[in-house]
Amino acid sequence: VQLVESGGGLVQPGGSLRLSCAASGFTFSRYAMSWYRQTPGKERELVAIITSAGDTINYANSVKGRFTISRDNAKNTVYLQMNSLKPEDTAVYYCSARRPYYVDIWGQGTQVTVSS
Repeated sequence: VQLVESGGGLVQPGGSLRLSCAASGFTFSRYAMSWYRQTPGKERELVAIITSAGDTINYANSVKGRFTISRDNAKNTVYLQMNSLKPEDTAVYYCSARRPYYVDIWGQGTQVTVSS
């Protein structure tokens, strides 16, 4: 059972990044998928969530209109397209899989740094 994030890095303000999270070892299509982020000294913050079928999506107010979550159940992958990045978006980004009555699954995180 594994989630592996990729796509993080250093980007200038106003730039874009696309994060990917590849799932293995479980039935990906039955899990809602989320992206969280965390900065030192702060609690982990929910950024975006997409239901198992992809029919319901919600975003944190801080990223609405700039970030887009999507999933490809055939590829067992969830994505986070991040546009118009701001320095305050700097954080470690984690993906998470959730299904009622099952243990949550977390990835190891990928660093996103927005700086000039």
